[in-house]
Amino acid sequence: MTETLSTENHINQKTDAELVAVAKRDSRAFGVLYERYYDRIFVFVYKRVETEELAADLSANVFLTAMTHLNKYEDRGFPFSSWLYRIAINEVNQFYRKNKRAIRVVSIDRTNVGYMTEEAGSKAELELALQGVEAVLSTLDEPSLALVEMRFFDQKSFKEIGEILGISEGNAKIKTYRVLEKLKMKLSPKS
Repeated sequence: MTETLSTENHINQKTDAELVAVAKRDSRAFGVLYERYYDRIFVFVYKRVETEELAADLSANVFLTAMTHLNKYEDRGFPFSSWLYRIAINEVNQFYRKNKRAIRVVSIDRTNVGYMTEEAGSKAELELALQGVEAVLSTLDEPSLALVEMRFFDQKSFKEIGEILGISEGNAKIKTYRVLEKLKMKLSPKS
């Protein structure tokens, strides 16, 4: 029993890269990665679908896909979680493509909208933005909405957003600020 606990502690202390290397040889080691990241992936998915049951199903699919394709994973200096988030985005997008009647969910809270409007340079319009931001966000296409969600609601760096979306850090930043400009124009009072 003591030997088993010692082995479990040793495995839990490994880095993601070490765990992935072990899991590529022995799928049982993938369980540690699952335990390490399930809650984060679940919350990420839940914010986009807002039903626990659907979020749990999609999250399970994320980890099944990750385990099935683990041999294709390459460590490029980003957290393993970036790869999981990319898979999660694909799962959510696939769900909405298959279920055209499902309404795309954007979970918004006051803090995140404040952060977004500060970065967009429109602090004075925070209250107006709070009233109209949900409606405006619903007009964005899926790639633009994903940028806004990851940057402002999930607090991801441009570097991590780039890795998740398979684009450069600079491109992630440029695209995000272009979306912010569109949002700013839509939120500005018409004169």
